[in-house]
Amino acid sequence: MGENGYSFIVNGIERTTNEEKMLLRYLRDDLHLHSVKDGCSEGACGTCTIVVDGKAVKSCVLTTKRAAGKDILTVEGLSGFEKEVFVYAFGAKGAVQCGFCIPGMVMAGKALLDKNQNPTEEDIKIALRGNICRCTGYKKIMEGIQLAAAILRGDEEIDYELEKGDDYGVGKRAFRVDVREKVLGYGQYVDDMTVQGMVHASAVRTKYPRARILDIDISKAEALDGVIAVLTAEDVPNNKVGHIQQDWDVMIAKGDITRCIGDAICLVIAETEDILAKAKKLVNIDYEVLEPVRDIHEAAAKGAPQLHKHAPGNICQSRHVTRGDAKKALEKSKYTVTKNYTTPFTEHAFLEPECAIGMPYKDGVKVYSSDQGVYDSRKEIAIMFGWDEERVVVENALVGGGFGGKEDVSVQHIAALAAYKVQRPVKIKLSRQESLFFHPKRHAMEGTFTLGCDENGIFTGLDCEINFDGGAYASLCGPVLERACTHSVGPYCYQNTDIRGYGYYTNNPPAGAFRGFGVCQSEFALESNINLLAEKVGISPWEIRYRNAIEPGKVLPNGQIADCSTALKETLEAVKDVYEKNPGRAGIACALKNAGVGVGLPDKGRAKLIVNNGVVEIYAAASDIGQGCFTVFIQMVAETTGLPLKNIKSMGSNSEVAPDSGTTSGSRQTLLSGEAVRGAAFDLNVDLKEAGGDLNKLQGKEYFYEYFEPTDKLGADKPNPKSHIAYGFATHVVILDDDGRVKEVYAAHDSGKVVNPIAIQGQIEGGVLMSLGYALTESFPLKDCVPQVKFGTLGLMRANQIPDIHAIYVEKEELLGVAYGAKGIGEIATIPTAPAVQGAYYAMDHVLRTSLPMENTYYDTRGPKSCFFMQA
Repeated sequence: MGENGYSFIVNGIERTTNEEKMLLRYLRDDLHLHSVKDGCSEGACGTCTIVVDGKAVKSCVLTTKRAAGKDILTVEGLSGFEKEVFVYAFGAKGAVQCGFCIPGMVMAGKALLDKNQNPTEEDIKIALRGNICRCTGYKKIMEGIQLAAAILRGDEEIDYELEKGDDYGVGKRAFRVDVREKVLGYGQYVDDMTVQGMVHASAVRTKYPRARILDIDISKAEALDGVIAVLTAEDVPNNKVGHIQQDWDVMIAKGDITRCIGDAICLVIAETEDILAKAKKLVNIDYEVLEPVRDIHEAAAKGAPQLHKHAPGNICQSRHVTRGDAKKALEKSKYTVTKNYTTPFTEHAFLEPECAIGMPYKDGVKVYSSDQGVYDSRKEIAIMFGWDEERVVVENALVGGGFGGKEDVSVQHIAALAAYKVQRPVKIKLSRQESLFFHPKRHAMEGTFTLGCDENGIFTGLDCEINFDGGAYASLCGPVLERACTHSVGPYCYQNTDIRGYGYYTNNPPAGAFRGFGVCQSEFALESNINLLAEKVGISPWEIRYRNAIEPGKVLPNGQIADCSTALKETLEAVKDVYEKNPGRAGIACALKNAGVGVGLPDKGRAKLIVNNGVVEIYAAASDIGQGCFTVFIQMVAETTGLPLKNIKSMGSNSEVAPDSGTTSGSRQTLLSGEAVRGAAFDLNVDLKEAGGDLNKLQGKEYFYEYFEPTDKLGADKPNPKSHIAYGFATHVVILDDDGRVKEVYAAHDSGKVVNPIAIQGQIEGGVLMSLGYALTESFPLKDCVPQVKFGTLGLMRANQIPDIHAIYVEKEELLGVAYGAKGIGEIATIPTAPAVQGAYYAMDHVLRTSLPMENTYYDTRGPKSCFFMQA
């Protein structure tokens, strides 16, 4: 260090600090440059990318000492024109979803374009290879950088009318309302927020997945100057939370037994993060280490320890779904196939870390949160306190991805507890490793599937048993297991099924909701069996699916009559040519996925519109986790009223002021909340016409609408029960190159009316890439129930690994009569790709791969390749 500290230029201004620290922390904490996002602090994710001396660099791998003498640029330091270029280019191409990775992508793009204003696609892939995106599949980001380059070269111009949004209705190319704040990095995620008087808290977590807590000595931590309080289970009014089942300990009490590596033992609250880190090391915990229950076989074994008192045999949830007589149908079938399949735990890997701020508020608490349902978080926090729910207010900041991983509370409840106990605002943020250990994953599955057909390949019946490793706590085990069972039949026409599902408690990290919600597991098995049946019948995998495909008026295996919007056959037709042109290297798979919770539950969409100073304010407590529902809601109002974007505003998700519109889950927000917004807008439009189109004459008027369409419970005693309001359908084709790499993916989707053509392609592409990772590269290894991963070793696909993804959407003339005919796309996009990959490899080398990630592929680093790939 020089006499005057470490000096460097940041955005054209000389800065000096005497403190040697991570440059990321200096930029965020000292200079408040919040475009520099902290996704992992491990050099793995790229969200903190900046430009240093003309090169893209992750600021978490530099220190202030190593940065001395360098020229540093963040998004805040871009020229005004450059900012407009990236905002327009990323918005016009649909590059922005959750947005947490986007400032880092912008800076990686900036570093490239400063050297090369005419980059090839390969140039851009290489430039982005250090930056992970979990939402978009990279393609739209790459297109955004290509467009930015064209504008900077002078070959293209910014169309300011697109962002202005005078024509913003349903089906229009809508520039998302959150693009600007996300591209430029000033939009606030919870970790970007500070509140006056805010302090920090963090949990001390168990070293062992299963151990008895003999003693908790917090005396040294409490005595440390700057420590405000250390809380234990004794300080929790009701020491249980849980999304559906309240089986999750807020903290493990002295004398009790831990259930997974992420369990909290005590909660330390301190004035600063540095003091907090020191205090946590001073907590001393005595353990009696116990043998963990590692998997479903150990959980079900005779004499296995019972992990929860309410769950004999360690069965968390079970489901039995039947229709017709599967046993008889299979006995009479010309052909049957029986195979065992296994799929792994997988990590959501959302880019934004889990973070919450709790603060005293009125006679209770308020929590700023990153979650998938503010009313869900409110409910769990209230249960913990033993309060009426109204004493808890939860408000979303920007949410940096979720994919199901933010449906359970992780930090929200302990932030609320800490804030109420010390009567000060408290921020709690999980480290990336805590998050990997603690929040629920996709369930690992072991399943046995038997599918039969007649001599023409017409399906006759399905028998299957699905076993899920639910980990330490229930989370959403019941609903996820139910979807895995009910969707294991596929989008086809046959009426004999016997499906048994079991979810087991183990000492692994908990498992819960994950994009696809159990269907990724069961559809991988079913679709693989279908390929084998096609082979026995002597017809192609495309043909057997087409012969069995559901269509309007026909009956799904659950008894539901397919509605007029059903377009599975159209998606098959859309990919037929490309499938048949690539014999020996193409795989195909179909899928269906519900929109809306359904199965007899009171699933309601609610919205309130308020006219305020010439603007229609939309209040609907529906979390936008990157899928773009706030933009969709504005499009619904614009379509119904004819108003331009400047007169419509989404007010976000806040349980105090916005009506409960349900969890962002089950591909439900566009359909259910969208219809609620449309209904309220219809009433507004009646008054608007009477007012001669003058919104000012409606000042202060409110319009509320609740949309509820009843469904039938699972196993309802009626010939044709209605399980869900609607289903989306899809067919994906995967094509391999000569070396066995995935070259192209064609993803054809029936998603009803396409509300925003800009957004839907990125949604599909992101789902496809997530499913490719599930099939080929992602793993979540465990040793004695302890995850053996870091963010950088999860196997997440990067920009330089992606194939060419072709997003195809099918729109029928006859659509559903709600939400302008729209159906959700978020979940189904992840389901068919993995089995299509399996089918492509089977077509190429005739080896059936029954486990994920698949062995003996181009992507498999675990051992020697198959004979085919060694030859290739």
